[in-house]
Amino acid sequence: MRTRRPFRAAAAAVCVVLGLGLIGGAATGSWLTSDSSADPAAHSAYTVGRDAWHSVPVDTLFPRTLKGDGAGPGGADRVWTRIAVAPDSGCTDASLDPLLLKTLRPVGCARLLRATYTDATSSSVTTVGLVFTEADTEAMRALSNRFSTEHLDARTDLMPRTYAVKNSPAAGFGDRQRASWTVHALTEVPVVVFAVSGFADGRKVTDPQPAEKAMALNATTAAAQAGLGHEAKGVADRVERGLRRTVADLTEKPE
Repeated sequence: MRTRRPFRAAAAAVCVVLGLGLIGGAATGSWLTSDSSADPAAHSAYTVGRDAWHSVPVDTLFPRTLKGDGAGPGGADRVWTRIAVAPDSGCTDASLDPLLLKTLRPVGCARLLRATYTDATSSSVTTVGLVFTEADTEAMRALSNRFSTEHLDARTDLMPRTYAVKNSPAAGFGDRQRASWTVHALTEVPVVVFAVSGFADGRKVTDPQPAEKAMALNATTAAAQAGLGHEAKGVADRVERGLRRTVADLTEKPE
């Protein structure tokens, strides 16, 4: 009997070691599988949306062609063709009006993407932009509420800047050529969408008008008569819808 005790003790020790090994292995396995893909927060619209500027192809964010069925004056159809995409950048005075930049400061600027489009007749040009912010839901809602209650989207000193493109219909598209614009702070994703339109012939505009007012039936400004409010609103809406769809697809949970 005494000769068996050492053997039994050794066997028990081996079982303990094996048991600890299995437990440790299970724990290690759980650590390895607890990556960002298993974390619901990692797939939230805000997390995905904030990173979309470098994770989503540019042709998805700014399609080469935008179709605007019923987007023109009187419900006329529109088609816009992308002329060029600006290099992605931070938010600076060169890319955003200083006062608009100051207004967006509370939500932070992670990245700014812009592209310029022209209509089917090459008579108008529109720059559309996406400001990817560093904000959370509460901050984006606060910004959206401020734009709404203070009517910031109608202030000419908060007009977005254009992106001119050499050797194109947008070659002369600068600050003085801005005719109509729209700015929309989203709340589902941390992004601010804007668009600004003008004439492709480079003419100066002395009475720019926000898109909502330029689209009114009784509007008589040059921007309104030329349908430039519809151009800015139409391009911005299509880019915004595309971004929403893309983020929604990326945040869908696997079955």
